[in-house]
Amino acid sequence: MPTPSKIKKKSKITTKALNLYYGNFHALGDITAEIPERAITAIIGPSGCGKSSLLRLFNRMNDLIPGVRVEGEAFLDDSPIYDRNVDIVHLRKRIGMVFQKPNVFPMSIYENIVIGPKNHGIKDRAKLEGIVQGCLTKVALWKEVKDILKKPALDISAGQQQRLCIARALAVDPEVILMDESCSALDPESTMKIEELMLELAQQYTIIIVTHNMEQAIRVSDMSAFMMIEDDKIGRLVEYDSTIRMFSSPKDKRTEDYITGRFG
Repeated sequence: MPTPSKIKKKSKITTKALNLYYGNFHALGDITAEIPERAITAIIGPSGCGKSSLLRLFNRMNDLIPGVRVEGEAFLDDSPIYDRNVDIVHLRKRIGMVFQKPNVFPMSIYENIVIGPKNHGIKDRAKLEGIVQGCLTKVALWKEVKDILKKPALDISAGQQQRLCIARALAVDPEVILMDESCSALDPESTMKIEELMLELAQQYTIIIVTHNMEQAIRVSDMSAFMMIEDDKIGRLVEYDSTIRMFSSPKDKRTEDYITGRFG
């Protein structure tokens, strides 16, 4: 588990009384939290409590769903995420996302990396090649694929594909990386590599993960946020604390019951 000294005092993402509605359905209620920069925050809780919905609030992925409404406040540094003048393309450049299953594009390994930088105006071939090598090196994939960069990305293993997806997110120089159960479809060896990668990347990036794996949260995260559906059928943040404190002495009995396996 990361040591408490890794936790930075400065908040990278802050939410204040954040509520999410899908039409008439109140999915998330009054989420207030300060997520530290250059640290790993794990969002845990039983299925259906809104973990992924919360994660997608940070880069406005929920905007793609008809009938979505957000109330309350969310900030990236000091900038409001839900201001009407926000450039969503630029926001998603600053806050990248890696999904549950590897979602490589049906193109070469090389093109998977450069597609983002190209879309943001980088055309110089030497610079693109430098981005490819740099990002693949960061995810410990360069030595494995440097001789097959023109090979279809779908031809490499699932674990390699997930690291490629992380490299693709890094290629546009984000500040925050969201990871939605990004190890759940992987074998133990690949999971270990992704976890080692998270710890390495957290020295430079803010990482927020959704995970059902309590051991994974303990191994990699600095902070943990426990969510559950309360009696009003709304997903709420029950407890938010350093991972060490939450797992050793949770403040809420419901948190203790969940992390000890009594429910969920």
